[in-house]
Amino acid sequence: MQAGFGSHRTGGILQTYGLDIRAAGLVVLVDSLVFGGTITSMGALYAVEVAAAPVLAYITYRIQRRWYGDDHEAALIKALVIGLLTAIPVPISAIIAGPGGALGLLHAARAKAMRGLAGAFGRNFAR
Repeated sequence: MQAGFGSHRTGGILQTYGLDIRAAGLVVLVDSLVFGGTITSMGALYAVEVAAAPVLAYITYRIQRRWYGDDHEAALIKALVIGLLTAIPVPISAIIAGPGGALGLLHAARAKAMRGLAGAFGRNFAR
């Protein structure tokens, strides 16, 4: 059977829109630094901002795959959005990374609570 649109298992809004808090913090930090350099240099360092975007996108992809548990497509989409927003010479990545990081914190807290309940009531509780 061929997988079509909507045929994969979803993890809810926290998994769909959330960013790992480490990725969100890194995005805000890097975007602030490169945007500050671009402004201070009056645009001369814009090439650094453009070069930082794919590096940040790759790091975000790896964090989302390894630590947040996203599948390939979800992590890739989030990473490409972060890379695109970082390359734009306006500090707008925080608009996405802030709420995404907050959802990521909720996701981590929920997962931790479920692991605690599974330990208290047995393995089948969390399934």
